[in-house]
Amino acid sequence: MPATAVIGLQWGDEGKGKVIDHLAARADVVVRFAGGNNAGHTVFVGAEKYVLHLIPGGILHHGSINLIGRGVVVNLAALLKEMEGLEARGIPVAERLRIDGRAHLIFPYHMQMDGMAEVWRGAGRIGTTGRGIGPAYSDKVARTGIRLSDLLDPETFRTRLKAAMAEKTAVIEKVYGQVAESYEHLFEETRRAVERLRPLIVDGGALLRHAHAAGKRILFEGAQGTMLDLDAGTYPFVTSSWTGVWGIAGGTGFPPRSLDRAYAVSKAYCTRVGEGPFPTELSGELERRLREQGKEYGATTGRPRRCGWFDAVQARYAAALNGLDGVILTNLDVLYGFDPIRVAVAYRLPGGKVVTEYPAEHPALGEIEPVYEELAGWQDDISGALSFGELPAVTRAYVRFLERQMGVPIASLSVGPGRDQMFDGESAAAASWVKA
Repeated sequence: MPATAVIGLQWGDEGKGKVIDHLAARADVVVRFAGGNNAGHTVFVGAEKYVLHLIPGGILHHGSINLIGRGVVVNLAALLKEMEGLEARGIPVAERLRIDGRAHLIFPYHMQMDGMAEVWRGAGRIGTTGRGIGPAYSDKVARTGIRLSDLLDPETFRTRLKAAMAEKTAVIEKVYGQVAESYEHLFEETRRAVERLRPLIVDGGALLRHAHAAGKRILFEGAQGTMLDLDAGTYPFVTSSWTGVWGIAGGTGFPPRSLDRAYAVSKAYCTRVGEGPFPTELSGELERRLREQGKEYGATTGRPRRCGWFDAVQARYAAALNGLDGVILTNLDVLYGFDPIRVAVAYRLPGGKVVTEYPAEHPALGEIEPVYEELAGWQDDISGALSFGELPAVTRAYVRFLERQMGVPIASLSVGPGRDQMFDGESAAAASWVKA
């Protein structure tokens, strides 16, 4: 595993946390490269549940360095709260965590503007988490953002914060009619926070390049999913960063040609949180049952997830974009008792045209009709299976069908939240994926 990426194949919430935890046990460096505290990875260690929002999943393993890359937008208060929560549970965070000084910061004015913008959009809202992610990335692109390294020199930070707040305060007060936080309070509060983090701030790109040259094993941890990517996803109902493997180089400073392997995590069905097109979305009793069996509520927001059948058109598109070596299929156990199980293998567009490629005309996605194939379901609880061969024949047939539809081998499967509920698939890729 010299340099391996694990990203989301769908709209996020695919179970990446568990897969990353599985691989992190063998990694020297684990890196988060995009997003902010709008993402959440859930990991179960025995009876203990850990929910990570900004800190990479390797933090639970001895001997790994965990880097928050420069492509992440960091809310300092949220980061410190997360660090303190882990330290209270005996995790030596300061020994294992590093933060790239080039990472941009989220301030209270970003969150205010995020929430008010959604209110003003009305029916055109895009379903943000309200955590200031989009406005922080907007400042980054507009070259008015503030980076973590700017805070290390008080005068540099003072100058940049004054300039930022002059604009933001005017918008918050004169456009949105809200009260902005005072400059002095925000300056002092932020300075106190950064002093606690000063020993952890590094040049993340240099750290990774040196580690790779030394033969260290590096694991790149994706946030959200491919269909929420700023360019490749269902725009404008997307996040504000690059969520696919193409985001790694920009989000970390690691050379793109040095990445050795790329895997994506996918549920055995589909879910989505927030607004936006979702072709295979269910309704009524079927959706309620799938949500309850899968415990489909956001790790970060607690919002109920929209649930639907597996979308092979979307999965083929995401697999091809990321150039995957394999897929890790999660939540297979959740489909217990559903019979038949449906899979979308094509789309019927307005006007009747049937396509098997994901259409570029995203406005049409809200009007398409999925073309389904039906497969036999299973009535047995499979959460106790320890290998692919122990799965019922109909379950194995379902997995093989998804593999053929995606055109990418299913390297591993998960049949429950526990660390011991994961095993290799039957493809040739399965024998090598953890060693890649």
